[in-house]
Amino acid sequence: MKKIAYFLSVMFLFTAFAPAAMAKDAKKENPELTAEEQLRLEEINNRVEEIKAMDFADMSKEERKEVKSELREMKKEAKELGGGVYLSVGAIIIILLILILVT
Repeated sequence: MKKIAYFLSVMFLFTAFAPAAMAKDAKKENPELTAEEQLRLEEINNRVEEIKAMDFADMSKEERKEVKSELREMKKEAKELGGGVYLSVGAIIIILLILILVT
């Protein structure tokens, strides 16, 4: 019975991490940011702080839409610059189950 449990846990583990391994691209292999990228990231952060300080009650609907679209674009750009490693909830649950089964 233990052999089956170990086999299934290993199979689930490989299934959880296979998509992450296949999704690698050139940018994630080099996580170091250049000086220009760090400067752009700081600019994005400053602009977000400015937007947070704005009073949206005085703005028209079109202006709010423009600010919202600007925030989306900056979020997408910051995500591309930042990179990082993400674990899904399923992968975390499988890791916990394996740790429980091993002990």
